[in-house]
Amino acid sequence: MTANDQPLNAPLRWAVLGTGSIAATFAEDIKLTANAKLVAVCSRTQEAAAAFSQRFGGLRIIAGIDALAADPLIDAVYLATPNTAHFDQACTLMMAGKPVLIEKPLTMTAAQARALADLSAQHQCFAMEGMWPLFLPAFTQVRKLLARDTIGTITAVRAELAYAKAVDGNSRFFSKALGGGALLDLGVYPIALTLALFGSPRKVEGQWQAASTGVDMSATISLGYDGFKASLSCGFDRTGSNRFIIEGSTGSLVIDGPFLRASRIVLTTNRMAHHLALPPGSSRLSRAFGKIARALPLPGLTIHNQGFPGDGLQFEIEAASTAILEGRREETRIPLSASAESLGIIETILDQPPS
Repeated sequence: MTANDQPLNAPLRWAVLGTGSIAATFAEDIKLTANAKLVAVCSRTQEAAAAFSQRFGGLRIIAGIDALAADPLIDAVYLATPNTAHFDQACTLMMAGKPVLIEKPLTMTAAQARALADLSAQHQCFAMEGMWPLFLPAFTQVRKLLARDTIGTITAVRAELAYAKAVDGNSRFFSKALGGGALLDLGVYPIALTLALFGSPRKVEGQWQAASTGVDMSATISLGYDGFKASLSCGFDRTGSNRFIIEGSTGSLVIDGPFLRASRIVLTTNRMAHHLALPPGSSRLSRAFGKIARALPLPGLTIHNQGFPGDGLQFEIEAASTAILEGRREETRIPLSASAESLGIIETILDQPPS
């Protein structure tokens, strides 16, 4: 059974719930897909919905989530709302049989994520966290290179995602009431990518530092695997190198910064090439030196360019639309169990007192 009995070659009809910046990115990038189209918008206010509708070509305006859940002309809904709203909104839609793509984090807690997985099974309804970097061409290429044993046995994983932000209690980034904090906003990405590549860790450790509002300003995450450790970090206290680095016994793979919007992979097969092309640190001089080195024909260094148009959400939209049209409940690259595990890792860290 496909969504609303749509034929497999028909574009899936999406509505977006929310009108913020990520909703606008979704509305732009869905134009780059072959199997999806945006047909409607739903918002808390008529004014916001009308402005969004006009901006994106006269979308149909749906007044309220109950009307959205009952609308027979909507095949799927993208939730682009505050973190704290995701669970209740997803429940309302899924109980009505509406497939959902939920902007990260999937929910506020691992328990809520598991509840959504149960609801998905009960109602045979698709649900997926919008972990869009997993669907980028660069990440697909990383999977292929690892499968070919390009860098040998994995010895270490390192990733940083940090963007400096001034503390503002009214901002969603620093508000407990709005589900703020560096781990839910940033840390969830390197955690999810690590789980997608290497599965469940044997050990979880970490520390976090508090902002004046009480949310986590920054955090470090250590995931222990057989033979190696994934050392991850995130924060609003600095702007980092924002690379995702996989080191092996015979080389290294680097998803160049910012790995969230990865368009280039650096493969090195000797230590000298690794240090020349990827000098440590995130200073302007360090970045400039690395950029020059990567432009030179260095032995042991291969650049895989994986550029794309738009902002990159089109790949997850296409993947979700394909799964929905085929009648699947999940997308194998980001099952609900993985989203719940990511949230569980975050909870393990935040359950400790700040350092």
